[in-house]
Amino acid sequence: MTSETKIDHREKAYMLLRKDAEKIAQLIKVQMDNLTMPQCPLYEEVLDTQMFGLSREIEFAVRLGLVDEMDGKTLMDSLERELSVLHEAFTKK
Repeated sequence: MTSETKIDHREKAYMLLRKDAEKIAQLIKVQMDNLTMPQCPLYEEVLDTQMFGLSREIEFAVRLGLVDEMDGKTLMDSLERELSVLHEAFTKK
């Protein structure tokens, strides 16, 4: 595999992970807009499941050498901060 192809695969892998992270961020945004967490525990379960799935995707990509571990951690940290904001906003409601 050429160096150029390797870089292309790394970029594509990170782009796909970012898209998945953006979908989760959108779920968080919808939840923030509505603050309906207690009325919809299923929604919280979906968010938890999506976050877990993304963490596994990132771990797999890191193990394959397609994504840098720090880049993956940055993606997860960003989403975890957004979830934290959601929980804080709900508890203040």
